[in-house]
Amino acid sequence: MLRERIKYTFDNIMSKGTISAILLLLLVSFIMVVFIATSISLMNIYPEGEKDINFFEAVWISMTRTLDPGTMGEDSGWAFRALMFLATAYGILMVSTFIGLVSNGILTKIVELRKGRSRVLEKDHILILGWSSKIFTIISELIIANENQKSPIIVILADKDKVEMEDELKEKIPKRKNTRIICRSGDPIDINDLKIGNPHFTKSIILLDNHKKDSDAEIIKVILALISNRKERVTPYHITAEIESKKNLDVAKMVGKEEVELILADEFISRIMVQTSRQSGLSIVYTDLLDFVGDEIYFQEEPKLVGKTFKEALFLFDTSSLIGIQTDDNIILNPPLDTIIEKGTKVIAISEDDDTVVLSNKKFYINKNVILNEDYPGLAHGKILILGWNRKAKIIIRELASYSSSIPTIMVVAELDNMQDTIANLNKDFPATQIEYQVADTTDREVLENLEINDYEHLILLSYQDNYKTQQADAKTLITLLHLRNIGEKWGMVLNIVSEMLDVKNRDLASVTNADDFIVSDDIISMIISQVSENKYMMQIFEQLFKAEGNEIYLKPAIGYIEPDKEIDFYTVLASAINKNEIAIGYRLIEHQRDKSMNYGIFLNPVKSEKFSLSSIDFVIVLSAN
Repeated sequence: MLRERIKYTFDNIMSKGTISAILLLLLVSFIMVVFIATSISLMNIYPEGEKDINFFEAVWISMTRTLDPGTMGEDSGWAFRALMFLATAYGILMVSTFIGLVSNGILTKIVELRKGRSRVLEKDHILILGWSSKIFTIISELIIANENQKSPIIVILADKDKVEMEDELKEKIPKRKNTRIICRSGDPIDINDLKIGNPHFTKSIILLDNHKKDSDAEIIKVILALISNRKERVTPYHITAEIESKKNLDVAKMVGKEEVELILADEFISRIMVQTSRQSGLSIVYTDLLDFVGDEIYFQEEPKLVGKTFKEALFLFDTSSLIGIQTDDNIILNPPLDTIIEKGTKVIAISEDDDTVVLSNKKFYINKNVILNEDYPGLAHGKILILGWNRKAKIIIRELASYSSSIPTIMVVAELDNMQDTIANLNKDFPATQIEYQVADTTDREVLENLEINDYEHLILLSYQDNYKTQQADAKTLITLLHLRNIGEKWGMVLNIVSEMLDVKNRDLASVTNADDFIVSDDIISMIISQVSENKYMMQIFEQLFKAEGNEIYLKPAIGYIEPDKEIDFYTVLASAINKNEIAIGYRLIEHQRDKSMNYGIFLNPVKSEKFSLSSIDFVIVLSAN
């Protein structure tokens, strides 16, 4: 029983870790040293020629023999040598055990640190909760956005191995400039794990949809955990969360209140696809606005504008394009031209950086002789063909119907069966539009030729993201695009195609198909998340831009604004647009529409004083209510 008790006690001590084991070793060593010293003193065992060694001297002799085997080489007297040999033998065992314990402790600590379970003590950092394919674009955009910040930090907390996260980030984002990325392993929905990311001291928090069955429920739980446990939080949270289902939106808003901006990914992508399908080149404009490369949207208070009208302010910036104003928490895009800018009002501008939104002292001349005021007939609402199907298809059909009730037919062709009830419900919801469905392989050349594509005003290609892996889904889309290009060339048709891609790397491959626009779903949503995480008011701008009602971005024929082939500057184009209660923010040169190096002909926020000319087939990019 005593033996078992000793063994049990030993096991308990060793299980407590390296420190406990070292303390036990030191205790045993102390006992051993004292035992040998006592033996020397009590048994009068001395080296030859020495006498009367006191106890403390014996302790020193015993300890030195234990720690350094070489010191017993000159010992004399066999009894003394025997005791010193015992001390030396134990010393070798003790030192080797000690070295083993220390090295094992260091290794254990390294392994523990590599698990990423230690709490982050950073402040004013960006905390990303969760892991998905979007995280690489989000981080890339945040790195660019924070170039002018001092030592920005991004912390990632996800239910994933820390080393795996670091390896993937190292491969996908090798250049991080001045941004430091810290990875931690933990489940964000676990309240204790959530503390690892130190959320109370963050600059902003991003919640990613992990595309699980109950991902919305998990995101709402994390929001609830953050909002309800704010002991150390002084200022309101700035949380950007991705929600999958519109049904959960109200609950998430109720929980997060004013501290959370909720992004319905499928809704945003569907709206962008619908808008882009009606206007070639619009996806490039949106990409330019959403990413942090080039020109973006900024908010700036300019005291010198107080008392001026918004119309006057439009002409006072040479390198920036005003698009609206912010009063308190309200965003107004394309406000009435006679709106007076008051103290505290911020202008909303498209500019290269926040420090480039500055007033210009340049004098400008508006050439009224070249300004035209032709009526623009509006966008056509002919038959629409949708090739492919995913969860966004129903939203896209709803958005198409909301733009105009005059769309006669929407034909959907996809390889999925059992869609009769879905199509019947859609026809019931939108009686003014006939919605038809055909089961067929959209990569089949014969199927595409039999569809009489020339009868359709717009073509929308949806990725089979719900049924195939990313690369497989994009491969099917590419095959369909190549067939459509060949059919168009064979029949002498110009097809208006907008295509959804999942992987941005496949966009360059798809450029040979001559499709008008590509929507890379994950990239677009990632850029929206990045923008909103930097400025919560960007959410209001996106909500206004991407819905059917209110102000949107349009590409309208330049011939409705300016006489073709005349040398002009952008002040003149801006003045022409103002006559129609629109704001000109750029132009498109059709001669470069296939040239990636020229940004496919899109010139957003041009320097207003620089000279250029527009032909009869070019476009002016405007912010307009219709």
